[in-house]
Amino acid sequence: MKHILTVAVILLSYLTYAQQVTGKIINTENTPVEEVSIFNKTTQIHTHSSTTGGFSINKTKVNDTIYVSRLGYEPKTIRVTKDNLNTPITITLKDANISLNQVRLVAEINAFSKFVDVDVQSSPVKSSQEILRKVPGLIIGQHAGGGKAEQIFLRGFDIDHGTDVNLTVDGLPVNMVSHAHGQGYSDLHFVIPETIDNINFGKGPYYADQGNFATAGYVGLGLKKSIDNNYISLEAGQFNTNRIMGMFNVVDTEKSSAYIASELSLTDGPFDSPQNFSRINILARYNYKLAGDQELNLTASHFQSKWDASGQIPQRAIDNGSIDRFGSIDDTEGGETSRTNLLLNHTKVIDDDKSFKTTAYISQYNFELFSNFTFFLDDPINGDQIRQFEERITTGANTVYEHRNIELGENTMFKYQAGVGFRYDNVDDVELSHTLNRKTILDYKALGDIDEVNTYAFLNTEFKTGKWTFNPSARIDYFKFQYEDKLSETYSDKAETKMRISPKMNTIYSVNNTVQLFLKAGMGFHSNDTRVVVANNGESILPAAYGADLGTLLKPTDKLALNASLWYLFLEQEFVYVGDAAIVEPSGRTQRLGVDLGARYQALDWLYLYADINYSHGRSVDDPNGENYIPLAPDLTSAGGLLVDNLGRFSGGLNYRYIDDRPANEDDSIVASGYFVTDFNVNYTWNKWTYSIIVENLFDTEWNETQFATESRLFDEQASVDEIHFTPGTPFYIRGKIAFTF
Repeated sequence: MKHILTVAVILLSYLTYAQQVTGKIINTENTPVEEVSIFNKTTQIHTHSSTTGGFSINKTKVNDTIYVSRLGYEPKTIRVTKDNLNTPITITLKDANISLNQVRLVAEINAFSKFVDVDVQSSPVKSSQEILRKVPGLIIGQHAGGGKAEQIFLRGFDIDHGTDVNLTVDGLPVNMVSHAHGQGYSDLHFVIPETIDNINFGKGPYYADQGNFATAGYVGLGLKKSIDNNYISLEAGQFNTNRIMGMFNVVDTEKSSAYIASELSLTDGPFDSPQNFSRINILARYNYKLAGDQELNLTASHFQSKWDASGQIPQRAIDNGSIDRFGSIDDTEGGETSRTNLLLNHTKVIDDDKSFKTTAYISQYNFELFSNFTFFLDDPINGDQIRQFEERITTGANTVYEHRNIELGENTMFKYQAGVGFRYDNVDDVELSHTLNRKTILDYKALGDIDEVNTYAFLNTEFKTGKWTFNPSARIDYFKFQYEDKLSETYSDKAETKMRISPKMNTIYSVNNTVQLFLKAGMGFHSNDTRVVVANNGESILPAAYGADLGTLLKPTDKLALNASLWYLFLEQEFVYVGDAAIVEPSGRTQRLGVDLGARYQALDWLYLYADINYSHGRSVDDPNGENYIPLAPDLTSAGGLLVDNLGRFSGGLNYRYIDDRPANEDDSIVASGYFVTDFNVNYTWNKWTYSIIVENLFDTEWNETQFATESRLFDEQASVDEIHFTPGTPFYIRGKIAFTF
């Protein structure tokens, strides 16, 4: 009898914990709210609401406390009753000003990204250049008149234009494989800043759903599905800068919504030779709720840009007085580019715990860029101007099945994601040629057609038992590379294939509701240029990256969040295609060790402060000491600021970014100078009007935005010189803005 009672008590206890709370989350307008965090303070179990607002949270019993929160809404605390366990509940969230106390510390692999989202929502992105700067530790530099993709620095990498960071927009890839200018080239200028809803990111190669280029990390931009009001703004400032932007609701019914957004940007920049920069963006989004808990989102966009550039100038030309900081040696540089995207996202919610998400896209892309880095080094008569050109069609699709809240015994919860997908790039007339005055092609250095296919599958699992969360996962990628060399005297169409398996293991220990420890480890990779693949007969074409992070997230009070991590990253031998010279250069193994520190503090209801400091020590493994520096790899960066909101009609912010001096070549004999730059903005809102002043480089700091150690020869020089070439950073730059919401 005693044993029977014991079994009965255990069974009763199990059944009690096996119960769940189900329901739906809506806002005050009766619209479902997705990605709401539902957290059981008693059991430490958490989940999120689906696209339709539905949720279920298991192992819940009477008197448990459930905390419901999402940025932009007042948090809610619910005490579980018997009725909650038997009947689905509806939770209504009220709008609220963005605040750090709306983010709960939960056991998620990318939990830090949720805290940084407070930065984004408190101070929305004001320009396309500012998008990536929102990621802690990520520094960018522009060096071709605003039309070229930015140079990216992250975790001790000079990532160039995207070789070691994976960028997406609502599932649409941004990185361009085997690009005319460089592997992974990522131009985000097709994104209108005001349409950004959130920025999700992760550092390191630890995420199974992130594939090619996700070695230093990934950044995923989410666009707004719908807008509450129509919006139009006019902006004008120094250097003949003008911008007009608008967003307009065109459909708003119970089952569907749609809006269009567009911007036109014009500027001459601070340079002696005007940039004549122009960019137009058009975006349309349609969202439809289908029968059977399904949602369809269709996005169409077009982007076109054209510009002139003054290029990277040598320090000696300024020192001898032949030009000033904003002058040029060859002002015929510049280019034009365009991209047209069609993106489909479909979500099928099977029930509160199971769902399918499918993404499909097609993108048509054109690129033409004229540069002159070495001036008269190779051709003393005509100069060294080059043209890089390509026409590209990219198509792809992926489907992810997710199953949450699977019970594996009394103390263990399990969930998983399984995904498959593909991407195909058809790139025609990929060209590097020697040109004169952007008119005459003097000779071709490379010309050919590229076809590159990447198919993949991944399995991402998560076990939660007590205070521990284990996240083993794996990804498999298969590539086919094909290149037709149009300069070959005979028909030359070569192909290679390669496969890469990338295992990952992440562990989280939740000490309590305010302290979390984590250990992340995994393998990632970036593919190499197709021209490298065929030139090296398929050897070393998917170099692996091995990484590990040990760190902590702390939220000791509702108003304070802290983060710290110690990380390591090792990259295998690889071959690099230099798009500016059409040559293949071997690059040895590298290793990097670093520390990331950050703090966010809601000092007052209207005052928010944040700062991040990132240190890295990177070296080439196979080179002797003193000659093993990684060129342009930053060792110390920092960014932060203070943001003011909820202060009557006023809002604004003061932000800084800092990068230390860093070696520009392998023996550190040439140094790229660091900088500290401060930006400022203030806004005044009256009724439906908002008046803003935006100031870049508030203190008129003299700084170099991008820098390279380059060997060049000026027209009147007898011998070449190897020294710093740079693009000057923007001086004090003020703009005014008027916005109307209706």
